Amino acid sequence: MYKPYPSGSQMPEQPRPAAPAPVLMAVRLMYAGAVLSVVQLVVGLTSIGSLKAAILRDHPGYTNAQLNDAKASLLAATVLFGVVAVGLWIWMARANGAGKGWARIVASVLFVLGTIDLLGEGAQAHAAVSFAFGVLVWLAGVGAIILLWRGDSRRYFAAVSDKDAPG
Repeated sequence: MYKPYPSGSQMPEQPRPAAPAPVLMAVRLMYAGAVLSVVQLVVGLTSIGSLKAAILRDHPGYTNAQLNDAKASLLAATVLFGVVAVGLWIWMARANGAGKGWARIVASVLFVLGTIDLLGEGAQAHAAVSFAFGVLVWLAGVGAIILLWRGDSRRYFAAVSDKDAPG
């Protein structure tokens, strides 16, 4: 079959470089973070029974209606933030695995926000099991971030961004 040689600025497309082992491990850790976040959400939902007592401890003057509203609001927030966390883990895993340079920065910012959230949780009285899963999720994040900023990972992201740059 006849294929004309590309002329002018049309060069044959170079294949995207394969992700190095640290990036692949970081992606695995991000998927593990998503799974741990699901488990953390389930654990949080199973401790909803103790939520009523905690609300009454903080707000002893609440009426039954206020107590039910506060419980429903906290339940909705728990589910919303849990689902968003799982989605962010999966999004970051896919984008970083594809070598998107912006994703490494976004993952780092999300990690800092997660660290601040974990520190805030540590200052509150709550279920130790839920906090333990929060620490496991944080450990998955710290491992992923360290791997994403290693030298061979930086070279991979730079090479992929060079391939994606308009020419």
